[in-house]
Amino acid sequence: MSLALCAHHDLSRDNTLGLPCRAERFVAPASLDEVREALDLARREGGPLTLLGGGSNLILPTWLPGLVVHPAMQSWWLEERGREVLVHAEAAVVWHELVMALAARGLWGTENLALIPGQCGAAPIQNIGAYGVELSDVIEAVHLVHLDDGREAVLSPAACAFGYRDSVFKGALEGRVVITRLVLRLSRSPRPRLGYGELAARVGASPSALEVAEAVCAIRCEKLPDPAVLGNAGSFFKNPVVAADLARTLAKAHPTMPHFPQPDGRVKLAAGWLIDQCGLKGWRQGHFGVHERQALVLVHFGGGSAVELLDFAGQVADAVRERFGVTLEREPRLAVPA
Repeated sequence: MSLALCAHHDLSRDNTLGLPCRAERFVAPASLDEVREALDLARREGGPLTLLGGGSNLILPTWLPGLVVHPAMQSWWLEERGREVLVHAEAAVVWHELVMALAARGLWGTENLALIPGQCGAAPIQNIGAYGVELSDVIEAVHLVHLDDGREAVLSPAACAFGYRDSVFKGALEGRVVITRLVLRLSRSPRPRLGYGELAARVGASPSALEVAEAVCAIRCEKLPDPAVLGNAGSFFKNPVVAADLARTLAKAHPTMPHFPQPDGRVKLAAGWLIDQCGLKGWRQGHFGVHERQALVLVHFGGGSAVELLDFAGQVADAVRERFGVTLEREPRLAVPA
C-alpha cells in the first residue's frame, strides 16, 4: 500500500471551530488513484468512514472511529472557451486562494465569494454563497467517486439539485460519494453583481473583478472573526425562509426587520438580526459565545466540545423561537461516519 496511514490523528487543527477530535485512522490521498485506494481499504475493512475537507462547515466529535479520508489533491487549471473559461479545481484547492487568483486574472463569476473558508471539494455540499452569488451560479460540473464501488461520475448542475445552502450531497448522495473536482464556468466579460448590502458603495462605477473581491474581503474582515484567531464555522444558522403571513405579522411588529421576498412567495429573514434582537450578541456561556460583531456567528474560545456547542446553539435557537416563532436551522454539518 502506498498510502500513509496515521493512527489517533489529531484533527483539532483540521476544523475551523477548533474542536478537539482524534481520528482512529487518518489518510490524505494526494491523487485520484490514492482516493480509490483509500476507499478500497475502507470497503475491505468494513469500518466507519468519514470524509473531511477543510473542516470549515463541520462539527467534529471528540473521537472519530474507523478511517478518516482527507483528500489532498491541490491542482487547478484553465480551459479556454472564447470569452468563457472553464476552471478545473481539485478537492483540496483552498477556495479563497482560488477566487483571488481567478479575480487577478480578470475572470468574473466567483469574486463575490471571496474569503469564504474551506476547500473546493466541500463547496458544492453547502452550495456556498455570499453577497448575492451562490456556487450554483457558476458551477459547470462536479466530479466524484462513489464510496460503495469506486466508480467515477460527473454531475451536471441540475443533477446537483442546488438550493439555498443545500444540494444533493446533503440529500440522496450524503455519505455516498467523495467530491474530487469542480468545474466552474467563468467569464472574461465584466459582470459585477453589486446589489447586495454595502458592496456597491465600496467600489467604483466600473470595478475590476479583483476590486470586487478585495471589497468583499474588507467587508467580511470588518464583520467576521478570523477562524485562525477565534474558532468559528462562519454563519452557524441559515437565514430562515418563512410563510408570507408570518413575515407580514413580524414586519408589522418590527418595522426595521430585514426581509427578502422569495420567488415562491415566501420571505427570507436575517437570522443574525433575529438573534441580535434577543439580546444575544456578545453573550458567552462556558467555552462558546455569540460573536460581538456578528450575531450569526458562534465562536469557540477553546476547551469546549461538540456536545457543549450544540447545547449552546440550542439555547440561541430556543430564544429566537420563543420571541419570534421562527425556527433556526443549523448550517454546519455534524461529522457522522458512513
